[in-house]
Amino acid sequence: MARELSERDIEIFRKTAPEYSLDLCPGSGKSFQSVLPPLLNHISKNTDDFKERLSNMSENDWEYLISLILSGEESVSCLSRDALESVLYYVSKISPDDSKRIEIIYELSSCGLI
Repeated sequence: MARELSERDIEIFRKTAPEYSLDLCPGSGKSFQSVLPPLLNHISKNTDDFKERLSNMSENDWEYLISLILSGEESVSCLSRDALESVLYYVSKISPDDSKRIEIIYELSSCGLI
């Protein structure tokens, strides 16, 4: 689901990618519409770097992103399985149930069911 990034999203980008300017997506020339996919696919060097960047997020940041993922406003479908595992690692520290829900969302989206 396309959305405009909020100030909260931009704050998370600043924490996870302080060296990056939030201009346009290099692939499409449009503004980013989510946090996790661009962080993985355009900013992080690899999945280890992605996981390290995720560690800069606070519990409140995670609660915010979890709510967006569960509502369908934040995408996990373009994450690699390894990257998803990094996300689930942090989510499970806050809510094991939400971690399971997010994994189900990922699986269903990879099958084209959602």
